[in-house]
Amino acid sequence: MLAIAAAVLFLIALIFEVSGLVISVLTPTVLLTLGAICIALHLAGIGHRRRAPLR
Repeated sequence: MLAIAAAVLFLIALIFEVSGLVISVLTPTVLLTLGAICIALHLAGIGHRRRAPLR
């Protein structure tokens, strides 16, 4: 789920960068940083839906 959120953030950052759009604190750099945080959390296993099987 976090990987999808990161992809959306990266897409929005790309659109902001190409169009030169800046909305208050939402700059492309901030969006890229948020996307990188989402990817890091995804790789750390945070937000994973499946649980370990019970034995």
